[in-house]
Amino acid sequence: MVARYVVSPHGGRRAHRDISSALHAAAQRGRPALVEIAPGRYEETLVVRGEVRLVAAEGPGTVVVGRHRGAALEAAGRVRVHGLTLVGRDADAVACPTGSLTLEHTEIRATGGVALHAGPHASVTLRDSVVAHGRTLFSGAAGLVERCRFTDAADNAIAVVAGARVRVGDSRIEGSRIHGLRVSDAQAEVVGCELTGTGRAALMADTGAHLTVADCVITAVHAEGVMFIEQSRGSVDRTRVTDARHGIAAASGADPVVHGCVLADCRDTGINVQTDARGRFEDCEVLDSGNVAVFATDGGAPEVRGCRVARGNVGIAVTGGARGRFAHSTVEDLTGSALRVWDGSRGVFEHLRVERCPTGLDTRGDGGTTADLADTTFRDFRLPAVTAAGQSRVTLRRVTAERGTVGFGVAEDAQLFVYDCEVRAVTGGGVGGIGNGRLLARNLTVTGSEGVGISAKDSAYLDVEGGDFTDCAVAGAVFDEESSGRLAECSVSGERGAAVVHNGRVDLVALRSGLRVVHRAAPPAAPAPTIVNRFLGPVIHGDVHDAQFAWDNDHVSQHLRTEGDDSPR
Repeated sequence: MVARYVVSPHGGRRAHRDISSALHAAAQRGRPALVEIAPGRYEETLVVRGEVRLVAAEGPGTVVVGRHRGAALEAAGRVRVHGLTLVGRDADAVACPTGSLTLEHTEIRATGGVALHAGPHASVTLRDSVVAHGRTLFSGAAGLVERCRFTDAADNAIAVVAGARVRVGDSRIEGSRIHGLRVSDAQAEVVGCELTGTGRAALMADTGAHLTVADCVITAVHAEGVMFIEQSRGSVDRTRVTDARHGIAAASGADPVVHGCVLADCRDTGINVQTDARGRFEDCEVLDSGNVAVFATDGGAPEVRGCRVARGNVGIAVTGGARGRFAHSTVEDLTGSALRVWDGSRGVFEHLRVERCPTGLDTRGDGGTTADLADTTFRDFRLPAVTAAGQSRVTLRRVTAERGTVGFGVAEDAQLFVYDCEVRAVTGGGVGGIGNGRLLARNLTVTGSEGVGISAKDSAYLDVEGGDFTDCAVAGAVFDEESSGRLAECSVSGERGAAVVHNGRVDLVALRSGLRVVHRAAPPAAPAPTIVNRFLGPVIHGDVHDAQFAWDNDHVSQHLRTEGDDSPR
């Protein structure tokens, strides 16, 4: 049987004037207790032991408990609190070092300390409540948070650390100075929550933590929407991040799985994977990113599949020794490059559709910079669909480029390998090589070019076998300046232009065409420069003894030296 106690600041028949006296009486009887508290402000710290239920008799907000300084409630045992306002200053407002504590329709206010502290042997439930200013800390504890609001925390709104296990559902976290929720060496599940206005990452997982996020909305945060670092793991599902610096990020060995998320209006990047982190991102949308939609750098290695990137600046960028795999995705309506591989990185792209971007893929960097594209289509581009530069190496298999300027280009000291690819309806040319670029193409088709099929200039080298060039307005192939190459088993057809215009440095092997071949000799080499040496003094061939020279002098003195005299002469 539950013993009932009444507390009223005005006293009364069988009423306690303060809550502590009622708790003392309940502890002496050693039975489960119900303490009903009349409206008022109680300047005391409650120490609760055993099985006790504290209830605001006239509903939430009518009872305020707390001293000018110190804690409001310390619970150990099996304690339930309903409808109280607990105020703490410069200390843990509510502490539960052991046992179980349930707070319902409760408000906790903390200034300069922790709002709620659950210890290693505690289980705490917070339901339909409000936590203002202070941090809610689960340290090795079990926790359940449902339908709560956390506002203006001076630190992290919720911290889950040291092996704690916490679920937060259907709650709102706003205005935290650091993180909305941080999980470190612990486990946390965040479902159906709204987070806004955090000073750093809204949700942070670090130090081997496991974080599960689902059906959340994250808005207007100063840093990341969700951040995984220090070998943390976890998943993010069906979550929308808007107006963050980075939507979802992973660093320092983290490896999250992200599915069905929308990352919109991120000021820098939508997906950011760096410093040896990994991550799998599936069926996500990245919209209107300020800098790069999907960014891998500094050894990061994401896998992206079934995603859509739209609007914004750069679509997918792999830089700084990173690597990534990207498949079955769409990139469209950007102001910069759709795909970018720079600086010793490796990108593998399969089954992509790229539309209405200035350029499809651009690469640059040392010989360790590689990009492999397969079964990919580029449409409506203003610059080359693919540009390989620096010393990078690019391989294209079954890639189509249509409705643009130039299909594929290689420049500087880069290498471009093209297999079973097609270029259609371009205004400039199908494939171009400049600088010292090298191209190897097998079964290349160029149709409807308003310029040339392929072209080379400077010292570029193009090796094309099995090429088919149809309806190219100027020529099937043009080789200018010091460029060279080989065309083997190629065909050029149409009613305009020439078959090949070359400089005599091209091997034509089994060329099939009814159009003319034009041999345009390379310009003669410039004569060797004439070298004129102008000497401001005498030029002497042979040995000279006992001689003295002077030039550009206004006055010359000569002295004779007699036998045995060491003076100059």
